[in-house]
Amino acid sequence: MREFNVNDVIKPVRDLCMEANTILPADVKAKLLNAGASETSPVGKEILAQIAENIEISCKEKLPLCQDTGFAVLFVEVGQDIHFTGGNLKDTLNEGVRQGYAKGFLRKSIVADPAGNRINTKDNTPAIIHLDIVTGDKLKITVAPKGGGSENMSTVKMMKPADGLTGVKDFVVEWVKQAGGNPCPPVIVGVGIGGTFEHVAYLAKKALLRDIASKHEDAKYADAEQEILKRINASGGGPMGLGGNTSALAVHIETHPCHIASMPVAVNINCHAARHKSVVL
Repeated sequence: MREFNVNDVIKPVRDLCMEANTILPADVKAKLLNAGASETSPVGKEILAQIAENIEISCKEKLPLCQDTGFAVLFVEVGQDIHFTGGNLKDTLNEGVRQGYAKGFLRKSIVADPAGNRINTKDNTPAIIHLDIVTGDKLKITVAPKGGGSENMSTVKMMKPADGLTGVKDFVVEWVKQAGGNPCPPVIVGVGIGGTFEHVAYLAKKALLRDIASKHEDAKYADAEQEILKRINASGGGPMGLGGNTSALAVHIETHPCHIASMPVAVNINCHAARHKSVVL
């Protein structure tokens, strides 16, 4: 059994918040930098060039990739052989977020009462924290800032089993087309299939963390990812919705067993600034 003082997560989370908001993951950066070569629209090419310039400035100057520095979403994998001491893990994770958004001069976007007076909490907490128990004695923390524009273009639909994978593909394509330029394309599309109403949304968001070039291990879902991607890019939406053939960079599907009477499907769209960074402690 490994003893772990929860206060030791504060600095790593603080740094992750700042780095995730200023340094795009290498796989996403490479995909964006190469996107201009196949873009057919002159306007689209110019937008992609501006995005590439923004990426370089953000990294060099340690400035946010986007003014919307997002809801702090944390995916935390907890080794079952860890014994936590020194306080409450969620409290210290939130303290790391609080310090990161203050030290990094990142915009605080969280309001305490969603349907009331909507007063800003002024420190970007509380974070959304997903805890998962895994084998071993390590603690892996991923910070994935999620902007409001792309989050607003996400949805859950309780589809019928008879709709099948064909129905899922049609639904995802039409939803992304309907979103248009609102989520700041080119986007990454996370798709969850199965589980329950609440779990399918988690699957769709977790799908956004995958390496951009990765494929689902099941061939039929891997084929579905590619088909959906091609259909979205053939729709003509293009960068920022201003026309072109680069509306999406990737489609990632995650699945989970579900009830015999249901087939939940979720779509979680991420803008081109697909920010996330991890640390293992």
